[in-house]
Amino acid sequence: MEEIHEECGVLGFYGVEQSSRLAYLALQALQHRGQQGCGMAVVDPEGQIRLHKKAGLVKDVFAEKELAGLPGNLCIGHVRYPTTNVGGRENLQPFVITRKGGSFAVAHNGNIINSHEVQSRLEKLGHLFHSTSDSELFAHLIGRELPGKGMARAIASAANKLDGAFSAVVLTADALYACRDRNGFRPLSIGRFPEGGFMVASETCAFEAVRAEFVRDMEPGEIVSIGPDGVKSLRYADSCQHRMCSMEYIYFARPDSVIEGCGVHTFRKTTGKLLFREHPADADIVISVPESSVSAAIGYAEASGLPLEMGLLKNMYVARTFIQPNQSLRDIGVKMKLSPVRSIVRGKRVVVIDDSIVRGTTSRQIVRMLRDAGATEVHVRIASPKYAWPCYYGIDTGTREQLIGSRLSEQEICEYLGADSLHYLSEQALYQASGRTELCTACFSGQYPTDLYGYDNNHQYETD
Repeated sequence: MEEIHEECGVLGFYGVEQSSRLAYLALQALQHRGQQGCGMAVVDPEGQIRLHKKAGLVKDVFAEKELAGLPGNLCIGHVRYPTTNVGGRENLQPFVITRKGGSFAVAHNGNIINSHEVQSRLEKLGHLFHSTSDSELFAHLIGRELPGKGMARAIASAANKLDGAFSAVVLTADALYACRDRNGFRPLSIGRFPEGGFMVASETCAFEAVRAEFVRDMEPGEIVSIGPDGVKSLRYADSCQHRMCSMEYIYFARPDSVIEGCGVHTFRKTTGKLLFREHPADADIVISVPESSVSAAIGYAEASGLPLEMGLLKNMYVARTFIQPNQSLRDIGVKMKLSPVRSIVRGKRVVVIDDSIVRGTTSRQIVRMLRDAGATEVHVRIASPKYAWPCYYGIDTGTREQLIGSRLSEQEICEYLGADSLHYLSEQALYQASGRTELCTACFSGQYPTDLYGYDNNHQYETD
């Protein structure tokens, strides 16, 4: 694995005719957040929850037959990328829990870092788990808290027992609930339709896909219920932070999304401008590594006055998660995904803008391809700080030993890549570009906003 991956994306609809068909379109807009599998839970006209989930892309999992079998105006949906290479269909979401008082469904995005402790306590109380997903854990907690409480209070009680990152949606026979963790690691927003009905989604690009209007971002530590009594808000935590994951802005979110008031494209373009101010390069052209670094490259080119050229071409028909078991096959995989445009880079001093360096395999291959295509100099500029620490909040980064930034200095990485120069954006520039005073930058600084509950620096859980 060279790339880093988001864990998943969630959405929900309330009071919207043919909600499953709109969810199909919205899930496609969130497909970049997870390609391993997807699912929907829909309340049918009889008040029963129908579920369909399967491994694969949204367009392959939901054909006309499946959508026709999911009638109703209330649903939740999910796209999944696993943070570990374990689990099959049993880990796909949503999860449906059936109880005497009725059923409910749960889906979430993120990683609950005290899940081992919470699950161990529940298992001692007799709970049986059928997956390794944190969403099932959340569902068990809700079900346990539900007797004698309304659903919102049950979700609040469950959420207060959990730590880490979770943006969750919960579906009952007559209502939609959305919940965000107290640190606000993952985005979650509320939208509405002009003709009536509401929607929640991980990113605002999903609203655009179905012509919903953005209302607001959910607050950290907030539960929103949407039902027959209207829209209600409950704050379940007093001590909250706005620690949005900085990689949402840098890499994961679509450029047309707006996260907590900051447009993703605007953020990335600004980081490109700041990158030039911090680390100018004496070069002829600027090129980007498609696609998440395009906006930063535009900013760098504008600030430098250098022309922005298409020096690398991406093959859109090669999967984003192309993973091979050995180095030679990984090198071939990079060549399948990216090709240098020889007529553009030949004889040129090139500035390559990328969003991050994880293992360094892809970056090294890119430098080599550009030199083979005739580039006289290759200067690498990264529109984020040096990635050196594993994430415990829902991003697949591997262990610290697998991160080149944790093992080598900036100069050593430059030599490994074979570049003429290499520089990273400062952490301060991230705050300047986003206009924020709080972010989660643990993957750059090693300063984690929460207790790690037994995880070591290799992203392994320590057991007794």
